[in-house]
Amino acid sequence: MTAARAAVEILKREGVSNAFGVPGAAINPFYAALKAAGGVHHTLARHVEGASHMAEGYTRARPGNIGVCIGTSGPAGTDMITGLYSAIADSIPILCITGQAPTAVLHKEDFQAVDIASIAAPVTKAATTVLEAAQVPGVFQQAFHLMRTGRPGPVLIDLPIDVQLTEIEFDPDLYEPLPVHKPAATRKQIERALEMLNASERPLLVVGGGIINADASELLVEFAELTGVPVVPTLMGWGIIPDDHELNAGMVGLQTSHRYGNANFLESDFVLGIGNRWANRHTGKLDVYTAGRTFVHVDIEPTQIGKIFAPDLGIVSDAKAALELFVEVARELKAAGRLKDRSTWAASTQERRATLQRRTHFDNVPLKPQRVYEEMNRAFGPETRYVTTIGLSQIAGAQMLHVYRPRHWINCGQAGPLGWTIPAALGVATADPDGSVVALSGDYDFQFMLEELAVGAQHRIPYVHVLVNNSYLGLIRQAQRNFDIDFQVNLEFENLNSPELGVYGVDHVKVVEGLGCKAIRVTEPDALLPAFEEAKKLAAEHRVPVVVEAILERVTNIAMSGTDIASVNEFEDVATDASHAPTAIRPYVGA
Repeated sequence: MTAARAAVEILKREGVSNAFGVPGAAINPFYAALKAAGGVHHTLARHVEGASHMAEGYTRARPGNIGVCIGTSGPAGTDMITGLYSAIADSIPILCITGQAPTAVLHKEDFQAVDIASIAAPVTKAATTVLEAAQVPGVFQQAFHLMRTGRPGPVLIDLPIDVQLTEIEFDPDLYEPLPVHKPAATRKQIERALEMLNASERPLLVVGGGIINADASELLVEFAELTGVPVVPTLMGWGIIPDDHELNAGMVGLQTSHRYGNANFLESDFVLGIGNRWANRHTGKLDVYTAGRTFVHVDIEPTQIGKIFAPDLGIVSDAKAALELFVEVARELKAAGRLKDRSTWAASTQERRATLQRRTHFDNVPLKPQRVYEEMNRAFGPETRYVTTIGLSQIAGAQMLHVYRPRHWINCGQAGPLGWTIPAALGVATADPDGSVVALSGDYDFQFMLEELAVGAQHRIPYVHVLVNNSYLGLIRQAQRNFDIDFQVNLEFENLNSPELGVYGVDHVKVVEGLGCKAIRVTEPDALLPAFEEAKKLAAEHRVPVVVEAILERVTNIAMSGTDIASVNEFEDVATDASHAPTAIRPYVGA
């Protein structure tokens, strides 16, 4: 068979059932093999960067998924670099397959010939241009091995067109995936960590995306319940423990944090971090974050230990392997009566949760964004998978929405490219076609790759997209306050085709409808919940993306700090009555 056909057969045997991409001359032999082999459903993107983000969303939605994105090496491969960067930053395995010019002309500046392997090398675990057809099976086998081994991440395979077309000897029935290697903690290490935890008075567990990658959320909850230790999920770990769990102590950070989360952390004296990387927008200034606390850090990647600050104990381990031992040892200690009673400390974290709340209930017109998230809490239940990337919309959403399950807050964490949300949501909805998928964007993120909505219309991929529109680059505008400027961040203009919009410019409803989807515009707070309910019905009926656009006040400053977790500027009035935060997990009580 051709090397291209061998590659497709390997994809199927490695568990790949979906791929996203854009065909082109140099990758057409691979597409011919994809069609002839069957068994891999392909979604045609409108932009090749969009295909890479669809692959990310697909991977992030389900344990074991590996999204595949396909294009040519030239402009397609370079377009997918952003997706590869996003994937490696968040430890997401995706496979990028590119079609290259013939090997004989790689050095001759041939049409669309580019050294994509060198370009992709810094943002992948491996990037290879295969020059010998007989090596194709081994390179693909190694790619899946690398994506799954250690800290997960993306791989790029570049296939010259002549390599794709060359016939090789390959028997798919003899193919077996390579065994995956993941480091595992020792019992001695886990016993030491629990000794340190047991010696503390006010311990916390900080749980990151590595636990979700390891599919170990249930083990984490079991460990927390055995020890009675409150849990702080990071943004990438949100959903590991349900928001309404009595041991959920809230999120910590400069931006995507809860008032009670930061307050709880500042009261702690011991932190056990598992599968997290101490991202700077979680920690803020390290002297504040670390002062008076002992730290244990468990991570699958050895070079992550001590990268941000030196823990008192570092353990290199896959999160699942570590948590299996943590649960085993904690059970033994509990049976022997050697675990401290943490009930008073845990109760204090929930007392803060009931008193340190942000206000969400506003009746303003134009809408205040906080009211949008309040109504989203009413409309979308625990089964909802939220998808978002960056901006004030994401920050406020993380402060005010509720997440109850792992892989139900699907967020591009470190890279945060604008435009990520629509294609990622399409990837998530492809992985979970019967699920409740709700995307969240500001107007600029939405406009970056809105052409991908046509993919949802063409391939009948339904989801609900909440678009909060203030016709501003809100996060950058807020950051520019430090420079006393408001420069090149305003998107308003009077649309001569839609004068009823005033200065809000782009008529998103017309654009969305022109792309074959449905849209609802909301300007009154009491219309939000009915619009969300209608959107769910339209998505189910028509099997297309449905956009709910909320017209916001032009300027809202969302709570955040530029320095440390002890000095978050709230900007807005905080909750002082239960009616101010009616969808809060814990009903507000006076301080």
